[in-house]
Amino acid sequence: MKVVTAEEMREIDASAASIGLTTETLMENAGRAVAEETKRLLGSVVGRKILVIVGPGNNGGDGLVAARYFEDWGAEVTLYLCSQRSAGDKNLALAQERDIAIIQADQDADFASLGKLLASSEVVIDAVFGTGRSRVVEGVFKQVLTRVVAAKERRPGLFVIAVDMPSGLDSDTGAVDASCPYVDATVTLGYPKPGLFSFPGAERAGKVIVADIGIPPGLAENIATELITEDWARSVLPGRPLDANKGSFGRVLVVAGSINYIGAAYLACAGAARVGAGLVTLSTARSLQPILATKLTEVTYAPLPEVEAGIIASEATSVLQQWLPGYGVLLMGCGLGQNAQVVEFIKSTLFGLPQTSAPALVLDADALNTLAQIPSWWRKLSQDAILTPHPGEMARLAGVSVDEVQGQRLEIARKQATEWQKVIVLKGACTIVAAPDGRARISQTANPGLASAGTGDVLTGVIAGLVAQGLPLFDAAACGVYLHGQAGEMVRREIGDAGMLAGDLLPVLPKVIMALRQTEMP
Repeated sequence: MKVVTAEEMREIDASAASIGLTTETLMENAGRAVAEETKRLLGSVVGRKILVIVGPGNNGGDGLVAARYFEDWGAEVTLYLCSQRSAGDKNLALAQERDIAIIQADQDADFASLGKLLASSEVVIDAVFGTGRSRVVEGVFKQVLTRVVAAKERRPGLFVIAVDMPSGLDSDTGAVDASCPYVDATVTLGYPKPGLFSFPGAERAGKVIVADIGIPPGLAENIATELITEDWARSVLPGRPLDANKGSFGRVLVVAGSINYIGAAYLACAGAARVGAGLVTLSTARSLQPILATKLTEVTYAPLPEVEAGIIASEATSVLQQWLPGYGVLLMGCGLGQNAQVVEFIKSTLFGLPQTSAPALVLDADALNTLAQIPSWWRKLSQDAILTPHPGEMARLAGVSVDEVQGQRLEIARKQATEWQKVIVLKGACTIVAAPDGRARISQTANPGLASAGTGDVLTGVIAGLVAQGLPLFDAAACGVYLHGQAGEMVRREIGDAGMLAGDLLPVLPKVIMALRQTEMP
């Protein structure tokens, strides 16, 4: 499913108009879709007191259309106009013909009528700005929206639905004005917008519902950003032929772990195995191998020399290189640490890979921290690779602040993937996956249970396991993000998000894959 910026949506609207799909038609479709989704969410609108707050532009027009449908379906509807509509506004005239109650903000002293309506209404429809406002909200609009926010705080049961976007939420960046309401659901029109999956805006958007308003899909075919959906993940999930053997599903070599981070090696290996990799081999400091063997009985081992207990020595590169032939994926970085000898080991391994027949790279944690210390590292690392940074690691790699990364997640991930010619998985709520050719995919998952130690190691292993099974790097990264996120959601439904552990995801991953496969069966 395509994700469009405000400018891209304007271009799509213009293209629609050029083929005869008028603004009037799209507005009618949009307003009807908002009304239908509201009815579906509520179960019925008959007798419900619904307040539609109408802004000055097309978003307000969508609200006027929705109000008409509510009235026709038996709701008790009031329109609150934040500003004057044009004299020839057809949708306002149609509302007046139905005797829908209309209140003008400029005739509502001290917003007294608005206050009473907010106190008595069951549903509020926010049709003020949509994608039409990204600057500071001021004047009557600020007064109105601030009162909506206060009403929702006083009455959490007040059901607030946004038309296209919560007003005051920047549709491109997710930045919010202080007066932007927290809504229960956003009915976004035609296509979702990036700001709905970027914080802090994502927290205010509630449940995001994408409404089809009749725009031909071909008008968005050149859009490079998409949501990671269940249907898409199912379409790329690796097959499992009946005549398979373990060689059919690839081989992953995992270089991970140190004396302080033994668990990282376990989680990465188990993540790769749990999504179906045929063989996983762990290469770790020699003294850690007996410890991990008690936990990881299904993997094989390639112990490495160490400079001290649990710390890989710099000369381990030559030993590791003997293991590389035959492996399709090299996962490196989880829990390796930043001991000087480990850093040299990482450098010599990554920059000493053969130019041909080298495995695909999946790099995390200390492999990324090591790269961040090397100017123009990407010019020295020509192999195909997936990088899986959290915001702090991304900031170090890109030479920017964490705030800049978090404020421009999509833009920075896409820019750096293009510059470095690597696939980037920018982890966090609503993870971003960006490809070297400019494509990007956005996860819809925001689960605080995944904000705990080790979940990133599981994700890295999952991605490596999918690469081993033959998925292209970009698809493997995005599918891995989806499976990992759904595993988190499955665990959250069972035990909640407080106390969720990285290890809880591992036995659930096969269940997520099974559920995906079962939904495609007749």
